[in-house]
Amino acid sequence: MKKHIIYTFATIVAFATGCSDFGDTNVSPNASATPLTSALLTNSLTAIVPSSTAVTVLPGLYAQYFSETLYTDASRYSVQDVNWTELNGSIYDLQNIININSDPATAAYAALNGSNNNQIAVARILKAYRFSQLTDRYGDMPYSEALKGNPQPKYDTQESIYHDLFKELKEAVAQFDNGPTIKGDILFSGDVARWKKFANSWRLILAMRVSNVDATLGKTQFNDALSSDGGVLASVADDVNFTYPGSSVAFSNPWFGISGDYSVSTTVADFVNSHGDLRKNVFGKPVSGTLVGVPPGLQRQDAIAYTANHSGITLILADAYRDKTSTLSLLTYADVLLVEAEAAERGWITGVAKTLYEEGIKASWLHWGVFTQTAYDSYIANSDVAFGTTNHFKKIATQRWLSFYPNAIQGWSEWRRTGFPDLTPAPQPVNTSGQIPVRYIYPTVEYGLNNANVTDAVSRFDKGDTQDSHVWWDK
Repeated sequence: MKKHIIYTFATIVAFATGCSDFGDTNVSPNASATPLTSALLTNSLTAIVPSSTAVTVLPGLYAQYFSETLYTDASRYSVQDVNWTELNGSIYDLQNIININSDPATAAYAALNGSNNNQIAVARILKAYRFSQLTDRYGDMPYSEALKGNPQPKYDTQESIYHDLFKELKEAVAQFDNGPTIKGDILFSGDVARWKKFANSWRLILAMRVSNVDATLGKTQFNDALSSDGGVLASVADDVNFTYPGSSVAFSNPWFGISGDYSVSTTVADFVNSHGDLRKNVFGKPVSGTLVGVPPGLQRQDAIAYTANHSGITLILADAYRDKTSTLSLLTYADVLLVEAEAAERGWITGVAKTLYEEGIKASWLHWGVFTQTAYDSYIANSDVAFGTTNHFKKIATQRWLSFYPNAIQGWSEWRRTGFPDLTPAPQPVNTSGQIPVRYIYPTVEYGLNNANVTDAVSRFDKGDTQDSHVWWDK
């Protein structure tokens, strides 16, 4: 896996006043030593989907969204040592926004970029969003003592982290005020109503994620989010789509820099091709109406031979979604409808599961701009898709897996939780168990820097610090 070192834009702007070796010779007497919170927010948003393939692509190899075409060890489950560099970069920027707006000594300066409460609320939402994906990769991890300059933070249990994520999202929605619009918000332009919908909707996703391990908590949080101030995503127009500035590699859509070493997998391609799913036109670049993928987990020589013998193998996503300034979705109305369909099927809410399910599929097609009534009617009548009398949970889970594409961490997390779709492990895996990984191992550096705490966390896993240990909600 490639490793990327990214120096935050906000840090460069705030601290490029000269080296301390020269005293205050190069320090402007009019410059503030406090970072601009607007720059911190912009920087954090551009990194909301990390550009590292170890974060963006790897879970998609496990979820069989994608396949490797040349170097195939990761898709054959070799152990990947992936550091959580976000804690020292874009997530720390969010904590810095909170600190600067909360400190009486800097709050007035920060308020030049929007009301203190609004800035803090946005930072809390984004921090919860980012931490939820981190803990879903690793399980127990530093949380309550992270981002505080402590070199040896304790590892919180994932259960306690989830409880706090629910709290943070709920309290952030209530924290918004009618003060000045925040600056630096290149996602919603400071639109408080949209931030509330995003926070509440993300809480739905997390609430369902804990359904197998704590259904009472999940149901309570789900219904509370639905009734929370601001509501949830209510139309395709509410889709949370981030358009990248593209002014540099660091500020570009991550798929722009992801090469032809990765393709759409045959698992995805075969499903959309065989069921008349028009999302095939955007999940990759079809040839004569057919999306050509690569089987997941082939040995290197077999992958090379396969690509040589199959013309039209496609990159991940159509060209329009791979440019520097392309839009990438964080959460869609379709995702909300489909999780509500599962909630209705579970009896958590009073909605009609079939209606929510079918509307969710339609919303996904609309999101991608491929909807036609005739093709949609044919698709939902297919026996593998139709909401008939059996396999409701399997069908909802499969459509949620498709709806999240190419958001790999979400597709992988939902597969881990539900077991659907039915994925066959790599034919010649390199790991001992031969099974699809269900978590990332802890970064190796942690054993040198924070050995006591990481060792304590490892003791809580069913199979130690391995890819086969299950995170808390994956039971």
